[in-house]
Amino acid sequence: MDYDFDLFVIGGGSGGVRAGRLTAAAGYKVGLAEEYRMGGTCVIRGCVPKKLMVYASAFQDAFEDAAGFGWTVGETSFDWAKLITAKDAEITRLEGIYAKNLGAAGVEIFAERARVTGAHEITLASGKIVSAKHILIATGGAPFVPDIPGADLAITSNEIFHLAEQPKRILIVGGGYIACEFAGIMNGLGSQTTQFYRGAQVLRGFDDEVRGHVADEMIARGVNLHLGTDVTSIEKTEGGLLVKCTNGSETLVDQVLYATGRKPNSTDLGLEDVGVTTGRHGEILVDGYSQSNIPSIFAVGDVTDRVALTPVAIREAVAFVESVFKGNPTTVSYDDIPTAVFTQPEIGTVGLSEEDARDAEPIEVYRSAFRPMMHILAGRSERMLMKMIVSQATRRVLGVHIVGQAAAEMIQMVGIAVKMGATKEDFDATMALHPSAAEELVTMKEPVRVG
Repeated sequence: MDYDFDLFVIGGGSGGVRAGRLTAAAGYKVGLAEEYRMGGTCVIRGCVPKKLMVYASAFQDAFEDAAGFGWTVGETSFDWAKLITAKDAEITRLEGIYAKNLGAAGVEIFAERARVTGAHEITLASGKIVSAKHILIATGGAPFVPDIPGADLAITSNEIFHLAEQPKRILIVGGGYIACEFAGIMNGLGSQTTQFYRGAQVLRGFDDEVRGHVADEMIARGVNLHLGTDVTSIEKTEGGLLVKCTNGSETLVDQVLYATGRKPNSTDLGLEDVGVTTGRHGEILVDGYSQSNIPSIFAVGDVTDRVALTPVAIREAVAFVESVFKGNPTTVSYDDIPTAVFTQPEIGTVGLSEEDARDAEPIEVYRSAFRPMMHILAGRSERMLMKMIVSQATRRVLGVHIVGQAAAEMIQMVGIAVKMGATKEDFDATMALHPSAAEELVTMKEPVRVG
């Protein structure tokens, strides 16, 4: 049978764009539909604008610290509108690059919503119906907001990037990395920042010592963090948004930002009608080659709810192209993925937490906590934390966790060693680079915990 396309991609995020571009570059006919803006969550409303705002929020500390190094800084002020305008210009530039690269590769772009209406059929919002030998779903994820009275008054991480005015008082609900990152951003930009999390400690799933360290430093920086606390209702009043919570207290703020997780964006794609199996959160269930139970339909990225990270979606897209269009069956390894959380201070982590490693086998834990050199003259008490988890049996480094400045940059390099199976002795045999914070990774000689 002749099809209109060899591949039709639904979703113009990092995974969908990479799969479409590589397939078209290999000589196949490719179509791609994106109903909003090219670039997806990461470029438009995630990693990129967030990191720009993290940079912006860090200048407050820099101005304060400069005095300890002999600098005199005059009166400072922050212009929210100017930051948002600059951010928007950069996002528009990146969006243009994505579209240009797709077009250059020969991908036909449809700027409209698409639904799957058959194993090989896609119906566009315009009513146009096209056929494809293979269909790839790469629609990403969407923020989740609990159903409480007044939930419509809250915003999510999608809307925070487009506020016309900076909220003087903001409540952030959630304890995951998005919530904690935005607490740092808004606090650093000068908003009175409160954070509610219903659990016992923020950043569930990360190493426990890292979680506690970051929470303490967030509080020390001025974030009003309340654990074991959740919102029961939001009400609009003359003085702002009145938030009632589970402990009976009330909080008055200008904005409520919900960062309580994201769910796969699979609603109203027609998947149920064609028999594609999804999980209880709406995730498309796929095998190791990103293939659904319908042989012609595949999915990559956050919509599969495997590992919701941009580089993972891109790697899955590359593996998909290799497997389906280049005759080279390829899977993705989800072990030892370096991850950064741009909290303040930031986290870099790769491999197992101390808790998960101990559940698996006997381990040794190496740890160093210290004031980095840059904080000393600045008079800042913030401490850096480094941890290394080592297998007693094989001596392999099972996990590394860093909290502090440039943790993300360091963990990318450390991730190479951990992925290669480096042992503690390999780290010990590496010459220290002095003076640097990273030298602590190769100078920790005695374990602080064994078992």
